[in-house]
Amino acid sequence: MSWSAPSSAWLRSWGAARRWQRRPLQLASPASPARATWHGARTIVDMSYSRHFLDFQGSSIPTCMKKLVVAKLSANFREAVTLRHSVPVPLPGDGDLLVRNRFVGINASDINYSAGRYDTTVKPPFDIGFEGIGEVVALGLSASARYTVGQAVAYVKPGAFAEYTIVPSKEAIPVPSVKPEFLTLLVSGTTAYISLKELGELCEGKTVLVTAAAGGTGQFAVQLSKKAKCHVIGTCSSDEKSGFLKSIGCDHPINYKTENVTEVLKKDYPQGVDVVYESVGGKMFDMAVNSLAIKGRLIVIGFISGYQTRTGLQPGYVEMLPAKLLKKSASIRGFFLNHYFSEYQMAMKHLLEMCENRELVCEVDLGEMAPEGKFTGLESVFRAIDYMYMGKNIGKIVVELPHSVNSKL
Repeated sequence: MSWSAPSSAWLRSWGAARRWQRRPLQLASPASPARATWHGARTIVDMSYSRHFLDFQGSSIPTCMKKLVVAKLSANFREAVTLRHSVPVPLPGDGDLLVRNRFVGINASDINYSAGRYDTTVKPPFDIGFEGIGEVVALGLSASARYTVGQAVAYVKPGAFAEYTIVPSKEAIPVPSVKPEFLTLLVSGTTAYISLKELGELCEGKTVLVTAAAGGTGQFAVQLSKKAKCHVIGTCSSDEKSGFLKSIGCDHPINYKTENVTEVLKKDYPQGVDVVYESVGGKMFDMAVNSLAIKGRLIVIGFISGYQTRTGLQPGYVEMLPAKLLKKSASIRGFFLNHYFSEYQMAMKHLLEMCENRELVCEVDLGEMAPEGKFTGLESVFRAIDYMYMGKNIGKIVVELPHSVNSKL
């Protein structure tokens, strides 16, 4: 692809050591886990000399928190997941950060996770939620070499649907501030970036079809394809979404609720499309295969239409697939972000740079237009999941976790 290499100035500090001011510290006794304070110094807790953490005096970290837990395996998120109260706030280990989550991201694959489809060896109960962004409120002694209390960080790891999450410092992603726009990049942005770069073979003049183009990941597939100087077609489910797609550069939005996508593609693109970025599955997948050009490429990043079924699949006419691919010398490639983590840091650096420079629209849907209003608090994760599967969102669905604690952060 022809994207420029990242060169943001603030990103020079990515992974660089951060010095913290040396002040006298007071150790709590091994038998007493209570936080000690000493003339404004950061506090240190000694748990039998095996776990330490630093903290601002007055940051008011509670002893208990709320989090979502998968209590039983089911593709019905409301049946699988329960909200637990009075869960002890975890203590960070030597190389860990304790992050107070301010925003958490909703992903179609949250249902696959609650159904136990990613790791069949894991049994309930287990934590859920893939991505979060917030402030560091406590950290281990080794972690303090690179991070400071109050610093904004993002992360991708299971267990994000909680008020506080332990994040290994080596897995944390420094961000300029705690803004939900940065959260959109963690899974959705990197999925689009890496899959198109590694599998799309985009170049100027190619035709790209993005399904669910106004969604959390689709919005980035549209914009990154345009940056590669491609002609972009995007499917969506409303005129409002069509308008959004035009605003981010989509050349030809198609509202599948009012237009026949197959007929539109046959009429306007008789030679077919060079690259399909597909996340819907079912009939949309069949349409995408039939629309491929000679030597066309179909990238499968998901199949949301089947996730809520018992098996996670929706029937398709795959028996003709080998013949169809052979006839066009076409190919289908699957993409799962976990298999491309070697490219992750590079992708995040470039995406953050583009976001900071306003070269990339990072649309956030906080649920203001949802029937019961904005997604606020862990209780609203259930509504946010329903909202996504009804196809109502424009951009990335994000849940805000407000904090009413008396905090200096």
